[in-house]
Amino acid sequence: MTAATKSRQGVRRLTYVQAMNEALAQEMERDPSVIVMGEDIAGGTGRKQFEDAWGGPFKLTQGLIKKFGPERVRDTPIAEAGFIGAGVGAAATGLRPVVDLMVVGFIGVCADQIFNNAAKMHYMFGGKVKLPLTIFTSTGAGVGSAAQHSETLYALFAHIPGLKCVAPSNPYNAKGLMAAAIRDDDPVIVFNHKLLMGGIGGTQHVPEDPYTIPIGKADVAREGTDVTLVGISYTTYNCLQAADELAKQGYSAEVIDLLSISPMDEETILNSVRKTKKVVSVDEDYPRCSVASDISALVAEEAFDVLDAPPKRLMAPHASVPYSPVLEDLFIPSKEKIVEAALGMLR
Repeated sequence: MTAATKSRQGVRRLTYVQAMNEALAQEMERDPSVIVMGEDIAGGTGRKQFEDAWGGPFKLTQGLIKKFGPERVRDTPIAEAGFIGAGVGAAATGLRPVVDLMVVGFIGVCADQIFNNAAKMHYMFGGKVKLPLTIFTSTGAGVGSAAQHSETLYALFAHIPGLKCVAPSNPYNAKGLMAAAIRDDDPVIVFNHKLLMGGIGGTQHVPEDPYTIPIGKADVAREGTDVTLVGISYTTYNCLQAADELAKQGYSAEVIDLLSISPMDEETILNSVRKTKKVVSVDEDYPRCSVASDISALVAEEAFDVLDAPPKRLMAPHASVPYSPVLEDLFIPSKEKIVEAALGMLR
């Protein structure tokens, strides 16, 4: 344990990236059928002296090639259609591949492999073929990566039957959801927000022993009575910050950390809304056909009779992510915008 992962009290603490890396390493140790592939997940283009030069763009795979070797940790060409397709084939024939789709916006290159092959093979073969494929990818604005590298887009994946979609919000649930995804016999997409991987939210106590978090269950990150704030990935962090601000003004906000986009934990959302009678869904994805829209529809259909106000969606605008830092800051649903939306209901 390094000093960076240990608090003054001796409690073990990890960053988001360290937690994800540990989940990968532990699952590879537990199961020899787990392999990892993607662009620059090791680096060094096969040269021994540089074989762990990068560890992926966010360091999620740093050190794995040294532990498990190039047979199980494979750098790929810049060809998403090829290596995602290879992952589908590997999963169908007995391995448990974990594939790094570097940026979620690259889905346009490999959509056929995910939407038509990975998602449908178990169904089309009458359940005789398992697809234990994990794909992890980066999402989100806030780091100056411009329109093609800053999208969220998890609603596209959640729309497709046969795919499971999870979005961790902190180091603890990042490790647990990643391990659960790798052990699952269905294809699972893990969406990692760039700001969380960059250190927003800091470190957190993460148990050293392997553990999983159930896919399909939301977490009540903060209990409250006056308004429900539903967060997804990084927006959960902003919701918790907003709940602190609302508390200073005398209001009690309950924060639901969605965690699993598909399947979605409808029961936890509805139980909270029936208690608070107001809900704000905070989503960084585009507004049309979004997860926030799905939550609003769920609440309107199943809890309309208890609502004191219409369900509120707080989202990014229906526009490409701007490169300008000033405009990019405005693009993301911020703590201040969440507070403003909640107060609009509470007052």
